[in-house]
Amino acid sequence: MAHTKAQRAVRGNRDSAPKKRGVKKFGGELVIPGNIIIRQKGTKFKAGEGTMLGNDFTIMATKKGVVTFKVRYGQKYVFVK
Repeated sequence: MAHTKAQRAVRGNRDSAPKKRGVKKFGGELVIPGNIIIRQKGTKFKAGEGTMLGNDFTIMATKKGVVTFKVRYGQKYVFVK
C-alpha cells in the first residue's frame, strides 16, 4: 500500500505572493517624474494632468509637483500640479 495521503494534503497548501497594490503617494505629497503614485488593478483611478497610465494601470508622475485627488462626473482622478 502506497503512503501518499499526507503528501497529497500538503501539495496544494501554497499561497501567491502579495501584489503590493494601493496608493503609494498621497494627496499633498511632492513627486518627481517617474514616481509611482498608485498601483491598481483596472482603472479605479484615472490619470489626470501631470500623470500617465502604465500598461498595468499604474499611475505615475510625468512632472514635478504636488499630488491631488479629485472626483469629476463620478470618476476619481489623480493630478500633479
